[in-house]
Amino acid sequence: MEKEWKALYEAARDFRDHRPWSWMSDADLFGVQNPYNGEIGYCCVLGELGEVFALAVYSGSEGLEGYLRMQSGEFDVDDPDVMHIQKCLVASFEDRDRLEEHDYNVIKKLGLKFRGRNAWPQFRSFLPGYVPWHLTKDEVKFLTIALRQAVNVSLRFKRDQDLLSPPDEDLLLIRFPDEKGKSDWIDVWMEIPEPEKSESPAGQVDELRLKRIGKNLTNRKGIWEIESFYFPGAVEEGERPFFPRTFVVADHASGLILDFWIDPPWESFANLQANLLNFFEKSEILPEGIFVSKYDIFELLKPIASGLNIDIETVGELNAVEEFKSEMYSSSFDIPGD
Repeated sequence: MEKEWKALYEAARDFRDHRPWSWMSDADLFGVQNPYNGEIGYCCVLGELGEVFALAVYSGSEGLEGYLRMQSGEFDVDDPDVMHIQKCLVASFEDRDRLEEHDYNVIKKLGLKFRGRNAWPQFRSFLPGYVPWHLTKDEVKFLTIALRQAVNVSLRFKRDQDLLSPPDEDLLLIRFPDEKGKSDWIDVWMEIPEPEKSESPAGQVDELRLKRIGKNLTNRKGIWEIESFYFPGAVEEGERPFFPRTFVVADHASGLILDFWIDPPWESFANLQANLLNFFEKSEILPEGIFVSKYDIFELLKPIASGLNIDIETVGELNAVEEFKSEMYSSSFDIPGD
């Protein structure tokens, strides 16, 4: 894979030397089609503020949705959840002491030399729920292409500030390899895709169990907050470390944490309904109402709340949960069972 890595570093050096962040911002979005799988990578240049210098390539409609959510101001810059909505490849330019041993070893093996601040390329794959990780061979090949096309687009944009201004609303400039498979690339204006909504597993609720709970548990008290967020510590398991997703049930009035559990990111939402029903049965009490702050949680809990005649409402902030999160992020909180 040495040939592919060398091509990537050469493309990164060329991108860095052109310094496109001097005239582009992260709002100047364009796309590049991955010729190997047909997926669109949505590219933006970072560095206008002089803090982070990089090319970010957001993968497919899921990656694009994460980018748009960040651009909308939905998240504060310091919000830990920002990392967990990003599905992208990033080529950044760091100081030498910011590199990990793996990064430096690749550079050394290739016989490359870099010097100065923000001069050392670093490449990472971001995936929701996972630690930013080293690139696969396919990712190396596509990020190389994206960097080269970013140089092409940025230099043309420098000459023509209207290059990325769409002829019609909701269109975006996408770079495609020509149909004959040659080295030429063409510009195509395409509609920005709608975000792909994951299907709600609401139909998987055990209706008989729900009826039994409603019949047996007649005691109702208080408002509960139910929330999910990623655990602040990574689990070193498998090929790629991951951040478990934490689910919390808290009493809104007292701030008392009633229950919480932690699942790996690939299982979390599928277990929410079953775990909540387990908690109902264990505690032998139902809330009068439920507060949530996220659309996904609302959709998952809606059939349970409806079946048990519990009011459910989306609110802007969950005070009890936020306090719990703050304690988690400021302490060495251990993962249960570790």
